[in-house]
Amino acid sequence: MSQSEKDPYTELASLEAKLDTLIAQYNQMKSENKSLKVKQDALVKEKAKLLEKTTLAKARVEAMIARLKAMEHDS
Repeated sequence: MSQSEKDPYTELASLEAKLDTLIAQYNQMKSENKSLKVKQDALVKEKAKLLEKTTLAKARVEAMIARLKAMEHDS
């Protein structure tokens, strides 16, 4: 049978199967995308917290260094 002689019902069933596969893949990707967005949001928040902690630690270290230098000059 040539392409033009195929049974229309067979072609329709094949197209329906392909469409079902595409819909399943779309739904899976949509779910994965949602999950990745949630993870990204969590990582962005974690990064902000870590940057804040780093800034605070840096300020404390700088303050300690300044006090140590002041103590050296007082001695």
